[in-house]
Amino acid sequence: MKKGKLVIVIGVPGVGKTTVINSALEYCKENKIEVEYVNYGDIMFEEAKKIVSNRDEIRKLSVEKQKSLQLNAANRIVEITKEKNVLLDTHMFIRTENGYMSGIPIWVAEKLMPDSIVLIEASPEEISKRRKKDSGIRIREEDTPEKINEHQLMGRAGAASLAILTGCTILILENREGHYKEVGKTIASLFMR
Repeated sequence: MKKGKLVIVIGVPGVGKTTVINSALEYCKENKIEVEYVNYGDIMFEEAKKIVSNRDEIRKLSVEKQKSLQLNAANRIVEITKEKNVLLDTHMFIRTENGYMSGIPIWVAEKLMPDSIVLIEASPEEISKRRKKDSGIRIREEDTPEKINEHQLMGRAGAASLAILTGCTILILENREGHYKEVGKTIASLFMR
């Protein structure tokens, strides 16, 4: 049985999710709220190391292999939530060569049963600018503002579907330049309710 709360934070690459999450975790620490940070991709990568050399290669694996990695990661995360609050960093959809693949398909959602989903968004132009700054750190595809907007809309649709399936809440937060601390504090407050 789950003891801790599970808050899933999602957002497209370049939205500033890592910065916001770090701010949320810092706020939790300052306020003595125990929260375990879990990155879904890192857990999948631990499983995939035998067949890929970096995390960004996972999305190029067959859909079947990615599904298997997702389910194994979900099982590990469920074990953590039996003891602790978890802030789960992931993506609602992953762009693959065959189109968008759900980062949290039904078989994963039914295992995780999150309490809340936080969808981090920003303007497509701002995201594009942030992705350019990331070069060298991560392998990011360049997208047009229209493609970034499409990806964010897919995220909203996926979050809505996940909420319907699991009964969790959805919080949509805009990560405007320079406001990441406010967004982080809002996320941290979900563990206090």
